[in-house]
Amino acid sequence: MMQVTRILKGLFAGVALLMLPLVAHGQEEGTKAARELRAVYDKALQGKIIAYLPISLGVPLSDEWGRVVQGEAEWRGMKFIVRDPNSNPSAMQQALSALVDQKPDVLIVQNPSVTLLMKDLKRAESQGTHVIQVNMASNYKSGAFVGVDWREIGRILANEAVKACGTGSGKSGKVQIVQGELTAAASVDQVGAIMEVLNKDPNIKVVSNQAANWDTNTAFNITATVIQQHPDLCASIGFWGVMEAGAAQAIRNAGKINDVKVFASGEGSQLDCDQVSSGNFYKLLSYNATEQGHDLMIAAETLLESGERPGTRNLAYYTHPVWIDKSNASAGGTCFALRQKN
Repeated sequence: MMQVTRILKGLFAGVALLMLPLVAHGQEEGTKAARELRAVYDKALQGKIIAYLPISLGVPLSDEWGRVVQGEAEWRGMKFIVRDPNSNPSAMQQALSALVDQKPDVLIVQNPSVTLLMKDLKRAESQGTHVIQVNMASNYKSGAFVGVDWREIGRILANEAVKACGTGSGKSGKVQIVQGELTAAASVDQVGAIMEVLNKDPNIKVVSNQAANWDTNTAFNITATVIQQHPDLCASIGFWGVMEAGAAQAIRNAGKINDVKVFASGEGSQLDCDQVSSGNFYKLLSYNATEQGHDLMIAAETLLESGERPGTRNLAYYTHPVWIDKSNASAGGTCFALRQKN
């Protein structure tokens, strides 16, 4: 029996030795499936042009999207181009029209309103460009949307305001709403959802619902008047952290920052965490612009690899909103760092 075992071991050893050259050869070449997948991937992406048109550069939200998309696009061998209309709707419309004429392979657009850019977005897809709308969509459904569900954001913010100021809270129930641009999707959808929630509580009274047009100073001026007229204000709800920081400063200047709960949504930059840590914001609902940047590239990859005609699909990549408060504002990784300009 022992002799048979020795013979079998010898046979196995011999077979293994014979196979070594084959294994080594296979390791040198790698797996066929991996090579084929990479070849298809590179063919779909390398050399393609991805264009980026935010409402404005120079703010953490759009800068972070651009930083992530540029880095990932260039790693994939794509060419990244960007235009900055500097918050000028006419300049943005002109820039979009010019980009569409250039026929990039992918176009990422942040819409200032639900109607302004619709015509050119549709024209882009009809000419063979994949269109991705980011965070604020138009009334035209393009190949993909990446961003938050603004009605969900509005409901979450409003529910927190009700907890702080609603029936049984012992508070005045007076709430201020600071909108962005009135015709922006973020404003239209958030206001609708917020009012649905607030109207269900008889103790809640919306004493101000005004548009600050995404501007910090305008939010400050609006709120300075509101807090003077309603010194017993219970809560302020703002649609963007950068803008709502102005409202919070007006409340602080009035000596009411410990009495008024300031709620905002935002991209989750260090500026947002600083506002929470300082006590200016009671809570901020973050939709993490860094993750959205990665989702933009996933959407671009999906559309390009599909091989389908632009406009064939209507994909959606929704962001999971997360609360930032004093319990996590100082934790590492909660907010993304602000990048220095080169």
